[in-house]
Amino acid sequence: MAATMKDIARKTGLGLATISSYFNGGNVREKNRIKIEAAIEELHYEVNEVARGLKTNATKTIGVVIPELNNTFCAEIITGMEDVLRSHGYATIVCDCRTDKKLECEAVEFLIRKRVDGIINMPVDEEGNHLRKFQKTGKPIVLIDRKIQGISCDSVLVDNRKAAEDAVQCFIKKGHRNIGIIGGPEGIFTAQERLAGYSKALNEAGIPIRDSLIFHGDYTIQGGVRGLEKLVRDNPDMTAVFVTNYEMTMGAMIGVNELGIQIPQQLSLIGFDNLQFARACNPKLTIVSQPTDGIAREVARIMLEHLENGKQEGKESFSEKLRTEIIEGKSVSFLNGKLP
Repeated sequence: MAATMKDIARKTGLGLATISSYFNGGNVREKNRIKIEAAIEELHYEVNEVARGLKTNATKTIGVVIPELNNTFCAEIITGMEDVLRSHGYATIVCDCRTDKKLECEAVEFLIRKRVDGIINMPVDEEGNHLRKFQKTGKPIVLIDRKIQGISCDSVLVDNRKAAEDAVQCFIKKGHRNIGIIGGPEGIFTAQERLAGYSKALNEAGIPIRDSLIFHGDYTIQGGVRGLEKLVRDNPDMTAVFVTNYEMTMGAMIGVNELGIQIPQQLSLIGFDNLQFARACNPKLTIVSQPTDGIAREVARIMLEHLENGKQEGKESFSEKLRTEIIEGKSVSFLNGKLP
């Protein structure tokens, strides 16, 4: 017969209130903790998480909904978040919605049925319709990388506008004026911000913005291939291109190789994320590097703060915005081989 909390109480001589406090993360004297843990081992006691969850209305589980599990940016953040959450006794349920709003909504419904204590989401639905039902539970929601108007929750973002602005300025400083961009889907917050940064850099340099130099991709490898091929075909005078995520950067490099374009002699290129891939390219790519470790730690910290302290009444939601950096390779040349 399985051991119970009463058995531990009898074994240790401690009250049930003390035993319960131990299992629920409360403050217990060190000598009592040692007694309880020794009894747990001797009696082979196993915590009934389902029963405890029903009693405390907490499952010690966090739901994570992301657009693409095979996206390097998403995968690195998930790994970092799980490490932090696990160290605090929380498990995660990760749902990949394939960048589909309907699947995203179904994923949140599934997590509601699983009674998760909170949801971490990199949203596809920019209107937040999928989160409104969960929001009514009062449980915390933390957004990654994207904001949603009308949903009161904290978010951890990258300064995507400045990231794109810095990348385009790298080209401009080396004399480039006909600069293409392989951006993301038009309705996605990150894509809008990166396009705004691209436009700002050109405007401040007095360079006209040409629609033919803008390609709206889909954050996939094949999208990068299509974007590179179309920009090259439509803009014979293009000397540089900025690719705004890792998968499309891979695709752009495939397109470069298939078209026989020499980097940087014929085309300068700046990509996004994954330093190891950038180093593997010949020449080494210049990339915008996002602080995935920092994002993961901050998202987990905010979620744990809500779970352990609760959201304070009247406290407004906030957005934490982290900076990127340019890691220089050898894929950007001075135009015509000399200073402008």
